[in-house]
Amino acid sequence: MSDALAPEMTGALAEAAPPGAAPAVIDAAPPAIETEAPRRPRRMPLASRRFSVEIRQLMAWQWQALILAIAILAGMAISAAILIAAGIAPKDLLNEFVVQTFFDKQNFEAVLFQAAPMILIGLAASIAFRARFWNLGLEGQMICGAIAATTVSLYEIGPEATRLPLMFAAAFCAGLLWALGPALLKLRLSVNEIISTLMLNYVASNFLLHLVYGAWKDPKDGFPHSAEFRVFERLPELMHGLSSAILLALIVALVAWWFVDISRAGLYLRFVNSNPRMAHAVGVPVRKMTLAAVLLSGALAGVAGFVVVSGQEGRLTQAFYSGYGFSGILIAFLARNNPLAASVVAILIAGLFVTGRSLQVFYQIPFSMVQLIQAIIVICVASSDFFIRHRLRPVAAKGV
Repeated sequence: MSDALAPEMTGALAEAAPPGAAPAVIDAAPPAIETEAPRRPRRMPLASRRFSVEIRQLMAWQWQALILAIAILAGMAISAAILIAAGIAPKDLLNEFVVQTFFDKQNFEAVLFQAAPMILIGLAASIAFRARFWNLGLEGQMICGAIAATTVSLYEIGPEATRLPLMFAAAFCAGLLWALGPALLKLRLSVNEIISTLMLNYVASNFLLHLVYGAWKDPKDGFPHSAEFRVFERLPELMHGLSSAILLALIVALVAWWFVDISRAGLYLRFVNSNPRMAHAVGVPVRKMTLAAVLLSGALAGVAGFVVVSGQEGRLTQAFYSGYGFSGILIAFLARNNPLAASVVAILIAGLFVTGRSLQVFYQIPFSMVQLIQAIIVICVASSDFFIRHRLRPVAAKGV
């Protein structure tokens, strides 16, 4: 009813009303309609929520780097908590792990000295992993390379001027041949390479013990190690006390980077790593590329053994390889199988080893604690791979 008609109807009703009756009052406003308040969705407790896992098609490298950094920081935080619980003051952690390790000249030289074989073993793991070949026999290939280099030294193969290159070549070939068996078993008979490469580590280590406790035992002191290498069989030192081993490792890293990122073989390896079946369908020689990557991985591990015995130990010892295989896997995981990143990560891991020795001396922390820190970081990094490749989406519950 419009506002203009309201006074007229009021007057008409007043005239129709009997005399003495109170005039009727009409409310012209429409009656109010009662409406219900919107219901808020009921919140479910976190433990009762359901999520679905979806595979990510692509994630920007910035987000991958962020997730990886968070995982590393989480591993470092857990490791710091363990060390603090072991009796190290929080203020001493920063001093030991950063200041004394990387800003002290003598300690930094020790880090680079330790980093040379770690760069090589990290490159060996990275190249094999790019071909989806899980080479866990890095330590066995190191042992074979060191034994081959020691053979050249003990039996004085070649003139003195070429003795060191011959030791390098022997180590390269020995590591390559030790990786050939698991590669052929994988490609021909589909034998799991994790088992074959891991078991060959025990074969190589027992053969090493047979040599150093037997025919190659040092006749001078009778301890289980070979005779000391001569001066021309040792990797020489560069200026400022740096070993030439770090220069050799960096040159190998550059060659590996060219092989992986620039060469045609590296392009093929990307196809093999992404989808071997699809790579085979488009004409990529999957078997040849896998074989080449595994052989190169074994050769680099053999060279790492040569670097340890010729650059660090100066002779063949019974436990020179201990811990390098695990470190190589850690370096490959952290570097995402990138050769240049593996070099940087290897230097950081070497700093962890040098700091671990310092903790042993000044804080009576066992070296197994350093290995525990490595294991924690590996677990955190491996867990981060799940969030890089997958996403979680909440699933709405029925009736809510």
